[in-house]
Amino acid sequence: MPGDKQIIDEILSKAIEFGADMAGSVPAGLLEECPSAQAAGPAGFSKTAGTVIVLGLYHDPEKPEMDWWKEGRATPGDRILQKIGREIGGWLKSTHNIDSSVIPYQIFDGGTYLKDAAVLAGLGRIGRNNLVITPRFGPRVRFRALWVDIETDPIPCPVFEDFCDGCDHLCEYACPQNALESGVYSRDRCMARMERDRNAPVRVEGTERKGEVIDHCRTCELACPAGRE
Repeated sequence: MPGDKQIIDEILSKAIEFGADMAGSVPAGLLEECPSAQAAGPAGFSKTAGTVIVLGLYHDPEKPEMDWWKEGRATPGDRILQKIGREIGGWLKSTHNIDSSVIPYQIFDGGTYLKDAAVLAGLGRIGRNNLVITPRFGPRVRFRALWVDIETDPIPCPVFEDFCDGCDHLCEYACPQNALESGVYSRDRCMARMERDRNAPVRVEGTERKGEVIDHCRTCELACPAGRE
């Protein structure tokens, strides 16, 4: 019988096989006191046993429709990540008889802090723009998580270069809300723009998402030079 670590390694390989661009793992208990939980309060996801598998999907700037959404529906990118999570779960149950569940996206629906989970899983580090900066894709990654009933030890987090060190702070100057002024992220200013986007859907034609969709601001993400080489 394979050990827990070997099964986690198999899961991460399967994640890539099923379509994720990156994947990592973190013991569920580590998320209970993650920085976002300490700052904003506990996440809806409350399991402290088992392991959280973090799935990452590259969001190509040439495919903005991956982020378009309508009320009551997930974005196309998020649906891809959910499908990958379900496929991993099916494989895990049939191959190893291990239970799993796709963690909801929203905190109030039982979700977890995905950026913290991605960092603790060794996929990147938080940048000046308050996004997870990954070595390969910069901040242009969407995340989703899967809980699996396997106990694992914490992995040593890789030491990434400070992607923002020596940068000209393009995200800060590009932000239409001045939400990164002086290098300090303002959630209130950022959320004000998100709310404005939500209240002003745009009309698109010629795609499966035709009709009115919500197209949230990605200015700081697209301005970031990390991961473009």
